[in-house]
Amino acid sequence: MAKFDKNTVNDVDIKTLSPLFPPFTEETARAKVKAAEDAWNSCNPDRVALAYTVDSQWRNRTEFFTGREAIKDFLRRKWAKELDYRLMKELWAYTGDRISVRFEYEWQDETNQWFRTHGNEHWEFNEQGLMSRRDMSADDYLIQESERRYRF
Repeated sequence: MAKFDKNTVNDVDIKTLSPLFPPFTEETARAKVKAAEDAWNSCNPDRVALAYTVDSQWRNRTEFFTGREAIKDFLRRKWAKELDYRLMKELWAYTGDRISVRFEYEWQDETNQWFRTHGNEHWEFNEQGLMSRRDMSADDYLIQESERRYRF
């Protein structure tokens, strides 16, 4: 994994995210989804958390929590369990300050069993383009390594 340079990430995010705020157009919604996909594929909780408000509200499956620090804690736990994580996000719908995506990701556990996870997310953003709410539902199922779709 690449070394995380907080200043570089902050500079890049400011330049990249500046035009990506509501109200969304198809172009800016697609760019927002791609930026999220890239950040999540870094598996870097500090980088991912920069896209959310300090009081962002999350539902991830059956977990509910609030704030960037809780997001970072959640992501650390997630990626300690979900090894070799690789994600694809696709724009489903957008309007005003909201975007919905479908996603698929693959990962393996500590026993080398591979999984594919399918799901949907609904996002709500503040005026600066930071996500203030994330609502996620997903299902996992077993796959063989040979069935993988997403590779590094």
